[in-house]
Amino acid sequence: MATSVEMGIVAMGTSFGEQRGVPETAGAYVPDPEAVGALGYWTYHRVADGVTATDLAAEAAREALANADLDIVDIDLIVVGHSDVPEYLGWDSSAAVARALGAYGTPTVLCTQVCAAWSVALDHAAGAMALSADTDTVLVVLVNAASEAHTNRMDFNGAIASDGAVAAVLRRGHPRLRRLSSAHFTNPEYADFFRIEFGGSAAPVPPAGRDNLHADPMVGIFRHFDRDPGRFQAFMKEISGRIADVVDQALSRAGKDRTQLARLIYLNDNQQAIREAADAVGLPIERTNAELARELGHMGAADQLICLRRHIEDGEVAPGDLVALVGVAAPGMHWFCTLIEV
Repeated sequence: MATSVEMGIVAMGTSFGEQRGVPETAGAYVPDPEAVGALGYWTYHRVADGVTATDLAAEAAREALANADLDIVDIDLIVVGHSDVPEYLGWDSSAAVARALGAYGTPTVLCTQVCAAWSVALDHAAGAMALSADTDTVLVVLVNAASEAHTNRMDFNGAIASDGAVAAVLRRGHPRLRRLSSAHFTNPEYADFFRIEFGGSAAPVPPAGRDNLHADPMVGIFRHFDRDPGRFQAFMKEISGRIADVVDQALSRAGKDRTQLARLIYLNDNQQAIREAADAVGLPIERTNAELARELGHMGAADQLICLRRHIEDGEVAPGDLVALVGVAAPGMHWFCTLIEV
């Protein structure tokens, strides 16, 4: 059954760091560049020194507002999703983005649920419209700028982290790019996976001789499963199985089924992971974002909407097509799906 509040995307905007080649730069990040090459990426984006996530987010938002022929005063709510380490601790980047855009008095919300932040942000926009009759136009901004002081962008979670942002202007009752439904599943057993070990209140300072860049997140995962290959393989199967579950749940809520799906937009993961997600849902990899992932890299919470915009611009989806935006986020661990009718 469809949600009671229908909203559509009026316009989008994007912003990226500088594009860099994987073969030319991998040696600066890892001792075995060929292993990184096997992930299937060609290029990624890295912000120039001094450029912040707030800068990227504001640039994408300005383009979205211009494309919608709106000013910031026309926005009723700003929702920001930030999927990497923020510029400062104890700081609200949604307010910082609003300030950069010249907003004053506009409510802002910050979503920090890592790579799931985009789905949470869209749900929050729909919920705000349902709760408030005078919330008609919402600006959603999603940004990822990898902090190379905390993680190695090419050796962390099987993807190459990339810097980019996307913004979308959402309007109640807009007939195009309509959000139909969403679904979200969390398995808290995996809450510690891929966490950044040092810098938070539990361990504000790393022990002598250690730092975040030398902490291998896979070691913690293998330790969680007592180094049992069978348990680890069951976990890997759960990843793709839960993808199918949330897709089916979102489809059921919208009164749809898998046969109606035109495209699956997964996070910009490595090629094997995208293929497994496609297989789980029963779509060929050609009807996914696999080729875009090679070019863009993993832009955290910005992946799905950036790829949706590109697929539209490239003529790969048409009005009326049903698109499943899907992802997995850790720590959490979360699986999520939002259905968009083009």
